[in-house]
Amino acid sequence: MRILGVDPGTVNLGYGVVDGEEEMHMVDCGVISLPSRLPMEERLRSFYNELSKIIAKHKPGEVAIEEPFIGQNARSAFAIGRAQATAILAAVNQGLRVHYYSPARIKQQITGYGQSDKQQVQEMVRIQLRLSELREPSHAADALAVAICHIQQSRLNQWLTEHAPK
Repeated sequence: MRILGVDPGTVNLGYGVVDGEEEMHMVDCGVISLPSRLPMEERLRSFYNELSKIIAKHKPGEVAIEEPFIGQNARSAFAIGRAQATAILAAVNQGLRVHYYSPARIKQQITGYGQSDKQQVQEMVRIQLRLSELREPSHAADALAVAICHIQQSRLNQWLTEHAPK
């Protein structure tokens, strides 16, 4: 199972590709960064084009995307929702199924605590992928966390299906 995780943003969009058949390992990760002075439409087009290339290159089986956190700033959440929609289109246009996870769900799945801070999440991503260090910016680590969350959730769902009372 190869999963592309996406941490959507309007200036920085993180991506992480994780293989998770037996043991999880990182295939690729990075951040697509664009100048904030570019019009939103140009940034969205660039995000779409770059994500489409990443999907074509790594051929994930599914895509997992972090849902925007609404918090105090609804305007920011709507803008991030546009970047999320761009990632969704890049995935579905290549025939991939998309899954969505809230920030709290990702933190819960990765660290065991839904209110973990970024440092805790990044450290657990590093440990679970057996990396000596995470050299990429936090957006890439967040995208890896989304991919790991989906792999773990898929494993749990499969186990529950296999062990359900008949």
